[in-house]
Amino acid sequence: MLYTYAYPRPSVTVDIIVTKKENNSEFILLIERKNEPFKNQWALPGGFIDINEEIKTAAYRELKEETSISEIKLQQLHTFGKPGRDPRGRTISVIYIGELSNLDQKVEARDDAKKLNWFNIKDVPDMAFDHKDIILYYLNNKA
Repeated sequence: MLYTYAYPRPSVTVDIIVTKKENNSEFILLIERKNEPFKNQWALPGGFIDINEEIKTAAYRELKEETSISEIKLQQLHTFGKPGRDPRGRTISVIYIGELSNLDQKVEARDDAKKLNWFNIKDVPDMAFDHKDIILYYLNNKA
């Protein structure tokens, strides 16, 4: 049963950092957004959590929907919730990370991803939302 609350509530999303290592360099998979906000800009794969969905399940679902990736182990990195990070409203995002170990796995843009590209993680383009800050957090906090 859903209840009505007197206080506004934020939306919750997941965003996923997918990396791979090749030739002693680390690369990150980004999507080009098909829809507003930030249409045609690069972003991390991700999206909104369904109302009755576990957060980690949403991360796997969104990743598969946008990139076709299903063979990956994800772990939670951090939560970002600065007001104003999403022009659609108050949004909190739980960030997951995973390294692609099966480089033969099919990776293709689907759903609301216009296209995909691998970028050297130290040289990413301008990005939607606060996703560049999320990548910097990852780089500064990885083991």
